[in-house]
Amino acid sequence: MKVGFVGSGSWGTALAQVCCDNGHDALIWGRSLDEVVDISRYHQNEKFFPGVRLNENIRATTDLFELSDREIIVLSVPADVVESVCVSLNAILNHPVIIVNVAKGFHPVSHKRLSVIIKETVNPKYLKDVVSLIGPSHAEEVIIRLLTSINAVCENETFASIVQGTFSNAYFRVYRSADLIGAELGVGIKNIIAIASGILSGLGLGDNAKAALMTRGLAEMSRFGIAQGGKPETYLGLTGVGDLIVTCTSVHSRNYQAGLLIGKANSAKPFWDMNTKTVEGVKAARVIYEESLRLKISMPITEQVYRVLYENVSPKDAVVALMNRNLKQEFTE
Repeated sequence: MKVGFVGSGSWGTALAQVCCDNGHDALIWGRSLDEVVDISRYHQNEKFFPGVRLNENIRATTDLFELSDREIIVLSVPADVVESVCVSLNAILNHPVIIVNVAKGFHPVSHKRLSVIIKETVNPKYLKDVVSLIGPSHAEEVIIRLLTSINAVCENETFASIVQGTFSNAYFRVYRSADLIGAELGVGIKNIIAIASGILSGLGLGDNAKAALMTRGLAEMSRFGIAQGGKPETYLGLTGVGDLIVTCTSVHSRNYQAGLLIGKANSAKPFWDMNTKTVEGVKAARVIYEESLRLKISMPITEQVYRVLYENVSPKDAVVALMNRNLKQEFTE
């Protein structure tokens, strides 16, 4: 199988290595000549994985046209550039392909899920279908072949199965799901909860608080997703509680690390002043907060993360606001 990867960052590189380990032809496209040379010539991606030797069959290029012969194209780019990347793909595609999205977020303006954006943007003549390859995973562990399980999500089981087979091996197990709505919403919203988790750690509030946050965060994720047509069982799976656990607890999580910085400072200002990385939960907080108001869905954790990030509310005050909400039965809003 010929697989192309748009994006030479950590996740694109890690997934390309999974493909090569499985005997497939993996070609990475990247904007950075330094990263492309590092991968192709020196078999490493030192910027993201210092000291890690890559599978020597991985190739990389700065010429997007070289992906025109691929059977599968993986979009490993931030959520807010997925649309522009798809526009670029229209200029080089010459046959139908499966597009695999691995970003966890939403369109910054329309608030649409990324699979919807891809289907609306890519010329339908060249698009077989969109598969979301998502779940609890950090590139830092996949690149050194630690055990990982994620989900290939597509409403068409044939294409989900193709992606599942392409990426599955002894250390990287891929399941299938057809609940694209529920899965995409789940992995996007959990990034918001992960920021809150980092904030709690930064404030020194302990494990009890973290357990409560993750439980109530899961309730929030599922409430929002089910209201949009997602299936309840999705939130008990890899793209629900699975991704929530790893993102809320791992030091590899950019969302957790962003929250940790904010919590330690009791302010979002240091994050805005210092951050240079893509932190999808920060963008998702605005999208989901605005959508929750429009749809009249109760999202108290999301609301407080939004207020900390965009309205200068201190994390300590946000925690007080959450703890002082009206008392109620657990399985209600």
